[in-house]
This record gives sequence, C-alpha cells and structure tokens, in this order.
Amino acid sequence: MGQKNFAKKVKLSKKGTQTKWAPVWAVIKKFGPGRKIHPSVITHVKRTWRRNKLRIKPRKQRKSHMG
Repeated sequence: MGQKNFAKKVKLSKKGTQTKWAPVWAVIKKFGPGRKIHPSVITHVKRTWRRNKLRIKPRKQRKSHMG
C-alpha cells in the first residue's frame, strides 16, 4: 500500500462511518421493538455525498518550474 494518500484515506474511512446510518439493534434498544424509526434519527452526523462535501485538501506538490 502506498503512503501517498494515506492521510486522505484515513479521513475518508472515518467520515464513512459517520454517515446517517445506525445499526438496527440500536434503534430497537433506544425506542423499543414496536417503534418503526429510521436509523438517521439516532446518529449525530447526517451527511450524504450530494449535500455535504468533506473538503479534504489535496496534498501539497512541488512546483515543477522551481526545480
């Protein structure tokens, strides 16, 4: 595995877990087995690829004309 984009991959993997989904058992544990509630009610970070961008900065590259 190359180390070129390692920091970016770490950030993306963390943000990937902070999406609007929660496990089914968490819904049952919080609201009981009778309530039908979407898991996005529980999670703190509600993010989607259409709406909110991560704005991860690209790595700095040396300018080619500088030598």
